[in-house]
Amino acid sequence: MRKAKPKKRYILPDPKFNDTLVTRFVNNLMVDGKKSIAYRIFYDAVEKVESKVGENGLEVWKKALNNISPSVEVKSRRVGGATFQVPMEVRPDRKIALGIKWMISYARRRGEKTMMDRLAGEIIAASKGEGAGVKKKDDTHRMAEANKAFSHFRF
Repeated sequence: MRKAKPKKRYILPDPKFNDTLVTRFVNNLMVDGKKSIAYRIFYDAVEKVESKVGENGLEVWKKALNNISPSVEVKSRRVGGATFQVPMEVRPDRKIALGIKWMISYARRRGEKTMMDRLAGEIIAASKGEGAGVKKKDDTHRMAEANKAFSHFRF
């Protein structure tokens, strides 16, 4: 176990929307330290969403991220030699982190040609409450619901 809790690192807001959540998303989207390319992909995807949906692209993205973020998850807990999947509430910070990771990973698996198109497609699908990211959230919630009997093992 570590002696002290590590200090919380605060990140700067992004240049276009002045939002720290966008910076967090772009930091996860970034590959090989190429942040300017990651910003370009994100901004182009938001613009494409705006043109397709006809609403504010950033608001649609936030709604999509909200739809993907889980509120409960299962964690493995060993009790007397047996391992139980115990449902746990997800901390707000982790909720956002999981939503971001799921959105990016499922966008990367999509069939469109460029990452900008894939991300835009995933954002639109998630904002409507469909798509792979929302399915992952529903599966996580379903698993937590199925293992509700073990919730007394919470720590």
